[in-house]
Amino acid sequence: MLHEYNIGEILQTLRMNKEISIEDLTKNICSVEEYEQFEKESAYPTVDQLYLLGQRLQVNLMYFFSMAKKSNQNYSQLIIKLIDKYKKERDYKTIHQIVLKEQKSPVFENVQLKQYLKWHEGICIYYLHNDVQTAISILENAIKLTNPNMGDLTESELEILTSIAMIIYETKNYKEASLNFQRALDNLKSLPTIVDPKVKIRILFGYAQSLTGEEEYLLSLDFCKQGIDICIEEELMYLFAELLYQTGENYIKFGDRNLGRKYVKHSIYICELTKQEKLAQIMKSELARMENVSN
Repeated sequence: MLHEYNIGEILQTLRMNKEISIEDLTKNICSVEEYEQFEKESAYPTVDQLYLLGQRLQVNLMYFFSMAKKSNQNYSQLIIKLIDKYKKERDYKTIHQIVLKEQKSPVFENVQLKQYLKWHEGICIYYLHNDVQTAISILENAIKLTNPNMGDLTESELEILTSIAMIIYETKNYKEASLNFQRALDNLKSLPTIVDPKVKIRILFGYAQSLTGEEEYLLSLDFCKQGIDICIEEELMYLFAELLYQTGENYIKFGDRNLGRKYVKHSIYICELTKQEKLAQIMKSELARMENVSN
């Protein structure tokens, strides 16, 4: 998408005006050689690289696209892509900074885009400040932007409800979390079609976690299997490792340690294969903890 913009010219102009060397500008972002290709437009930065370069040049992403005089739609899609990237890395501080900036932007006046930012504001409030009540209130208000009565939820609204359920799950209120996941699943079944299968996978995974918390291991295994089957059928890696891990945790807690260990080791291998090192380390630590409890 970035090839549609004269990014190289803008980068070079900003760098020269601010008298910043290429070495100083690119430190911990990209190599000098890569950057030189960016300025020549023989290669293009990733969205997150451009975001970091913009920070160092003291401009935000919107600056590049307003200078390039291209469509707002492309810009909003790039912001969404950037937020999704940081969400995978669990970098909620950066997401919150982006959300606060973009909430002031006219590009995000569209109600669906406003809802997207409000959704991620709520997520950030929880993970950065552990403020459950405020986070859930923000998330409910995000749904109400397009659905004041919060009935017959759309796919995008269900994603927000799933975030609410996950926050409740993390407070260890497993029964209430399960009720919200069940509501999300019921709403999803009533939709004529599911555009993004990841929405259902996310609900199934959250529901499985909550059921494990309730010690309903067999039910949890069933939801894990449904999620794994969708991942395989749709050729998706999304939450595949996490579902395998949850399956393993259920088997260990159910008493089948050998089978449980096998699933957890599969999940760790996938995390390492997909370069999710932090998640792999968490899974290793949790496996050790569960085995110590079982001994």
